[in-house]
Amino acid sequence: DDINDHSPVFPKERVTFKIPETSDPGSRFPLEMARDLDIGSNKIQAYSISPRNEYFNVFYGTRITGKKYLELVLEKPLDREEQAEMTFSVIAVDGGSPPRSGTTEIDVLVLDANDNAPICTQEEYIKQVLENTPEGSVVLTVLATDQDAGVNGDISYELGETVGESELAFVIDPRTGEIKLTKPLDFEAAQTHELSVRATDGGGLSAICKVVVEVVDVNDNAPELAVSSFSSPLPEDTVPGTVVALFSVRDRDSGANGKISCALDDQLFFSLRPAYKNYYELVTVSALDREHTARYVLSVTAADAGSPPLTATHTFTVDISDVNDNAPVFNQTSYTMYVRENNAPTVFVGAVSAADADVGLNAKVTYSLAPVAAAERPSCSCISVNSENGHVFVLRPLDYERLRQTEVTVSASDAGSPPLRANVTVRLVVLDENDNAPLVLYPAQDSSPAPTELVPVSAEAGYLVTKVVAVDADSGQNSWLSYHLLRATEPGLFTVAVQSGEVRLKRPLTDRDSVKHKLLVLVRDNGKPPLSATAALSALLLKDFSDVRLPHSSPPADEQDDSLTTYLIISLVCVSLLFLISAAVFVARKVCKSKELKAAHVLYGADNLQSGLADAAAAGTLPRAYCYEISLTTGSGNSEFQFLKPILPSLPPQHCATGQGPDGEQEEHFPCVPVSTEDMAPDNAGTVSARQFN
Repeated sequence: DDINDHSPVFPKERVTFKIPETSDPGSRFPLEMARDLDIGSNKIQAYSISPRNEYFNVFYGTRITGKKYLELVLEKPLDREEQAEMTFSVIAVDGGSPPRSGTTEIDVLVLDANDNAPICTQEEYIKQVLENTPEGSVVLTVLATDQDAGVNGDISYELGETVGESELAFVIDPRTGEIKLTKPLDFEAAQTHELSVRATDGGGLSAICKVVVEVVDVNDNAPELAVSSFSSPLPEDTVPGTVVALFSVRDRDSGANGKISCALDDQLFFSLRPAYKNYYELVTVSALDREHTARYVLSVTAADAGSPPLTATHTFTVDISDVNDNAPVFNQTSYTMYVRENNAPTVFVGAVSAADADVGLNAKVTYSLAPVAAAERPSCSCISVNSENGHVFVLRPLDYERLRQTEVTVSASDAGSPPLRANVTVRLVVLDENDNAPLVLYPAQDSSPAPTELVPVSAEAGYLVTKVVAVDADSGQNSWLSYHLLRATEPGLFTVAVQSGEVRLKRPLTDRDSVKHKLLVLVRDNGKPPLSATAALSALLLKDFSDVRLPHSSPPADEQDDSLTTYLIISLVCVSLLFLISAAVFVARKVCKSKELKAAHVLYGADNLQSGLADAAAAGTLPRAYCYEISLTTGSGNSEFQFLKPILPSLPPQHCATGQGPDGEQEEHFPCVPVSTEDMAPDNAGTVSARQFN
């Protein structure tokens, strides 16, 4: 159904009329009608003038032949002297809802004395032209006559404004009215061309006729083949009758030139089947075998019924895809791989490989570890296989002492649907490394004191004292152990068997040998590098085993050392405190003495001491005939006596010196005691200390 989607369009936006002033009212001037591409009620319904004037009106009518026409009607005589020119618009309105309109401008020039308009010999010219007519060919000639003479009778021709391809395809001779081609016509682009020709005389009067050019088709277009769907590759198990391709054919020519027939070259495995209208199906007619033929090249030819016929060929290349009918096959029935213990994580140990006779995805092999059945013992979770290349890795370090070998099942699966698979057993053998030091079983090497072995003093050389027992968790030569005496109280007294670990006396015991001996035995394996352990033991030499009293439990050596350290710290603290107290008392005493000496009266100085001593000697108070000079200083810590020479006879033991005290009474300062000459032996300087004197 048509909708009002086009507005009326006049061929020209501006039209000029030259009208003689002698024109009578009612004179009609033909106008080119506006063109509306819509149909039915949406076509042009009415014309009007804007702005309205008293001279002209527009008339829209139908001729006897049924053709519509448009005329400009003069309503009032013109007067060139009153108004020589006038301009207004003619509006064409269609019947759509809402209505659409088109406008053309009318320019009227008032002339004198030309009262006859040209008349075309035909209102409509129709001409058929082959689409292969060469450029420049004359299509037809338009002819118009005018009863006027002179300039008013000279007629010129021009084409009205056209739409689409017609505008550029034709040209008219303004003098002769010949219409020529400016380019070849194409039936497939436009089958008809409508032209409007205006014939105008020298006085400005004109007539319009219509020219219709019908293009006649020639067979100049080959058939065209358009593929709608195409399936390739096809599985080799495709059933007969399967649609491989759907395509359509068309020919832009008409009549017999547009009738098409299709043919297939090879119809042994494929054929063409009409579908509907101009569609065809390419279908299979027999079973396909990829091993016999992996690719089919099919040519479809489409030909029209023209003379000569034109053809088009399209090639379909159908690949036959493989179905998954072959399982992967390993290149070995089983695999054995080796890895040393304490390996690095994710270490590469080997690879498995399988091949598939199929092609494409059916031949793409992926590897994985096959799941273990619930009834079976789960395999080691330390093995991984690369799904792309089959490389086998050990994910974590292994311990030979815990796991010596393990087996896993590797599955090779193709990418078919459903996938096919094959399994193979992979045995992983762990190689031993010397990673375990010897373990001494006897004597036990724990926190308790080393065990003591009793040896009679009467034992001879070769006497079995004890045997060191050790084991090594490694295997092979890594577990071969040798025993060596590392340290002993008397190295020449004991010997250790290298292979058995037996500790024996190297010589007979003597009285000079110590009663208790300590031994340290080295146990070493045969690995590279070797690992070792030590065993500590003690030997006690006894004369009589019945008197043996061995402590069953004694504090450990570490605890004894801790107790001794504690006692030493306590003793050191006590001594330090005593020293500090003594020093404080001594200093306090010295300070007190110093204060007393400052306050006392010294009666015997250096000058009168000799006289006092002499008096004392005369009185018989000195035991010997010696004179002592006492030198006292208030700041000295010690008082010294200077030995001079004997000047007095021996005196009886009495008080040697007296003096006056602070209260005026006589008091003894130095008690006189019997002193021998040896006791008061002077030093090199002839001075006897006060300590000796006292």
